[in-house]
Amino acid sequence: MRIRVFIYDDNHPRRDSLKALADLSPELVFCGEGINCANVMQDMETWSPDVVLMDINMPETDGIEGLKIIKKSWPHIKVLMQTVFDDTEKVFECIRNGASGYILKKDPPQRILQAIQEVYDGGAVMNPGIAIKVLEYFQPAREGNPLSRRETEVLKLLSEGMSYKMVADKLFLSFNTVNTHIKHIYEKLHVSSLGEAIAYYYRNLNR
Repeated sequence: MRIRVFIYDDNHPRRDSLKALADLSPELVFCGEGINCANVMQDMETWSPDVVLMDINMPETDGIEGLKIIKKSWPHIKVLMQTVFDDTEKVFECIRNGASGYILKKDPPQRILQAIQEVYDGGAVMNPGIAIKVLEYFQPAREGNPLSRRETEVLKLLSEGMSYKMVADKLFLSFNTVNTHIKHIYEKLHVSSLGEAIAYYYRNLNR
């Protein structure tokens, strides 16, 4: 049975390229497309794809929101995220919300075909460069430091007097993501205030 593929991408040439790729593959069949996820529920009901190739950055309703809707109502549909950015924060948001894989748009056509087959077969796909970022994200920044590299980076900027919003802008994160990092920092350091966390940073990490 051929794998039914639905494509979300606001770039017309990109959609045409992916459609041609699916049409040239005997294992795949292109079943539909969208420029964003504004009609994602209707799209899934109408076309019943096996795998969705999901662009992350689209106007109106983006790929992350589309992913959440799909996995809530159709958990069996595999969603393969694709973007030009290897943004660690977006990677984790996609993974947390049920994405089956994450590839970069610059990945070669053969790799994209392989990724579709792998997620359809129940596997998890991640571009090697992104996989390295994921490992670095969870790896403690320094021996004896319970924080991840990104958490340490956030705490360092806060210790320099930056506000949450300034840290968010500096690291290209959302305000909510910075808040989440702060919550994890408090938990890992067993502190209950920013002052205590900063004191810990200067006492143990600022070397």
